[in-house]
Amino acid sequence: MQRRIRTINRRTPALAAAIVLAVAAVTPGPSVAGESTVSVMESVVSLLPEWPGAESRPKEPEGTAVAVMPGGYLATNDHILGGAKKVKIRLNDGRIRAAEIIGRDALTDIALIKASMDFPVPPIGGNPGLGESVCAIGNQFGMGLSITCGVASALHRTGTGFNEIEDFIQTDAVINPGGSGGALIDGQGRLVGLVSAIFTKDSDANIGVNFAASMKLVLRVVNDLKDHGRVIRGKPGFGVRELTERERVALSGAAIDRVARGGAAIEAGLEVGDVITAIGGRKVRRVSDVPSAVHMARPGDSLDIAYIRGGQSHRASLVLRP
Repeated sequence: MQRRIRTINRRTPALAAAIVLAVAAVTPGPSVAGESTVSVMESVVSLLPEWPGAESRPKEPEGTAVAVMPGGYLATNDHILGGAKKVKIRLNDGRIRAAEIIGRDALTDIALIKASMDFPVPPIGGNPGLGESVCAIGNQFGMGLSITCGVASALHRTGTGFNEIEDFIQTDAVINPGGSGGALIDGQGRLVGLVSAIFTKDSDANIGVNFAASMKLVLRVVNDLKDHGRVIRGKPGFGVRELTERERVALSGAAIDRVARGGAAIEAGLEVGDVITAIGGRKVRRVSDVPSAVHMARPGDSLDIAYIRGGQSHRASLVLRP
């Protein structure tokens, strides 16, 4: 049975030594951890949540955060904070500074904090290409910041079971507990993702299937958290179901199984039984792709919907309701 975990708190000497050796084995190169990647470490900090009691203390004692906006704003993962009401950050040189929790979004597992000092914001990049080199910067096992590198293994991963809304870059860069909330950097030193989760079987450490939230999703969330303290989402006015095995012989997508009376879907001309194949130019292959695509937009935004009805392809423009 596969076991999905975000956090582990086991520090055996052998495992710690293995992590150190793995980090030391990374050799900077022009397509991996070059100077531009190393410089991003100035934008990454270790995150030290302060929990009100031992019962609310999560398994992961420390985490990571990365600068995403000027003014000391850092993105991290909501699950790292747990029941914490206060947080501190530790700089790469060991200094500890106070920080404030600005907002949290459980649906995406993204949170925004504000430090008492400013940090350089790394350039933001789009999704890397499949097989392109990427590096993760994080506070793995609470040992301080380190860089590990690999490739982008898959894009737009959804349905992993971690969050209700997902848009993950999958990577085989070594990531372990404490690395959550760290930076995923491409070969040009651009921030392309927020390290979020590791997928394991029976092991308590990295097995090469790790996930980082795309920067498109991260920025969508943190901008709202900064401006409103919460994420403001629109309503598409429809629900979907997975296609049956028989339907999947000829179709790929998600079938509409309910529409809200007087809602956005009705206004767009969508009906129960329509099979959605793309939203906003993003392909839909399963139900979990739908909330990911929809929640990239805001209330009032228009989304192009590609769908199949009666064996014919159609398009509709759907305006998200507040």
